[in-house]
Amino acid sequence: MKTSKISYKDTNRFNQLVLDFISQNLEVSDLKCNFPNLDEFEKKINENSYSDVDRELLYEVLKDQNTNINLSELSSSNLESVKNKKTFTVTTGHQLCLFTGPLYFIYKIVSAINLSNKLKKTYPSYNFVPLFWLASEDHDFEEVSSINLFQNDIKWNASSGGPVGRMSLIGVEGLISQITDLISPNDNSSKIIDLLKSSYRPEFNLAEATRNIINSLFGKYGILIIDGDDKRLKEKIVDIIDEDINQNTFLKIIEKTNAKILEKYHIQAHVRPINFFKIDNKSRIRITSSISKEEIKNKPEVFSPNVLLRPIYQQKIIPNIAYIGGGAEISYWLQLVDVFKYLDLAMPSLVIRNSVLILDSNQKTLVEKLNLCINDFFENIDLVNKKFLKNSNEDIDLANEFSNLDTLFSSIEEKLKDQNLISSLKAFEKKTKNSFEEFDKKVLRSLKKQKENEILKIKKLHKILFPNNKLQERYENLISMYLKYGDNFIKSLISTLNPLDANFVILEMDSNQNG
Repeated sequence: MKTSKISYKDTNRFNQLVLDFISQNLEVSDLKCNFPNLDEFEKKINENSYSDVDRELLYEVLKDQNTNINLSELSSSNLESVKNKKTFTVTTGHQLCLFTGPLYFIYKIVSAINLSNKLKKTYPSYNFVPLFWLASEDHDFEEVSSINLFQNDIKWNASSGGPVGRMSLIGVEGLISQITDLISPNDNSSKIIDLLKSSYRPEFNLAEATRNIINSLFGKYGILIIDGDDKRLKEKIVDIIDEDINQNTFLKIIEKTNAKILEKYHIQAHVRPINFFKIDNKSRIRITSSISKEEIKNKPEVFSPNVLLRPIYQQKIIPNIAYIGGGAEISYWLQLVDVFKYLDLAMPSLVIRNSVLILDSNQKTLVEKLNLCINDFFENIDLVNKKFLKNSNEDIDLANEFSNLDTLFSSIEEKLKDQNLISSLKAFEKKTKNSFEEFDKKVLRSLKKQKENEILKIKKLHKILFPNNKLQERYENLISMYLKYGDNFIKSLISTLNPLDANFVILEMDSNQNG
């Protein structure tokens, strides 16, 4: 197993806000929030704001919610430690994607586990617990209803207008059968199918199934799992619900913060006058008018925060020292900086989750035979081909000649005074450049034909590593990796990834080493 790295910037896959955040170079007035280093966590530990967290309640909720799963010895120890004021959580979370969805779902959890371990080693007198937040109240079923497996779209055809976590698993058993038919039987395939069957049981809802599969995969590393869809937890934010619905306070604060961010960046999440929904089993409806505080107090469980106020809810109920998220999540957390100040609420350190490209030994060998490096494949396929031809001494680079055309036409134009002649020259220049570009493409096609076999291999490999020109982690699912690497897949991630190293990781694995 070998690793290499490429900077996020050089991948050409991340927006400017993310790049500036991880380089500690955010250019937003009054917004002091950057990717942390290890020493900065000491400041977070010493903040008194965490004293407001009701640890006894958090313990009882976690204990109740996890009653029906087999907690590991480490997870049980972590649960008990929640009552201790020296315990902090390192939280990540995600929508309840079918069968864990894209690979970055897995990378988020690994990042949270590894950061917890790193903090424990650095500050041994404190406890750090990896925590997964089930985004069970989201209602966008389409976003979580399918996975990609061997270029096949495995889709759960069901309907839901309410919180997806409450959905029954009708139809999922057929999907597991469909997956079974797609894969070749071996030890790894048997294990992954057994995992799916034991996690997605007919009597479970989607939240319970997701809790079970996460615990099965990561329980031995101490993970705890919390579901915010709980009346007892919602009772802790009655005042915030009331203030948002009846005073629209957070709209005004976030709009001011957004204005600062918009000086250079885009806004990730849209703030509304009211940022709560009303939920029941079949619906999640946006609130648009006032509701009495008495009603909110009597039934807090029916109020669900949108993506912008969910972080506020989290920080009110858990002693969260760090939040692990992707670029989009980091962006909307940044929109809340001034809300945290207004509420005198501890804002966790924000940490970009690890991003990974998995490469097997055969693919690595092919890259080397093509006289390329894996970093080249982060470019679009045409640029990879050009690099290959150039490295093969087969490239005919006409860039200088094309540049000389500019010099030539500029020189001619300087000698002309008749405006009609200048206009004719401009038209001729445009026609000439278009013809030149077409000729350049013809040259490239000719070179590709001479290296047809190699170009075909490049195309095939690029499609595997960047399916649909997406990052692998946004397309592939855990199942394909488990079939190839078995238990060694997650073990390798745990042993390799450093959540405080802000580089994109390329992990070369041996498919014969199944763990």
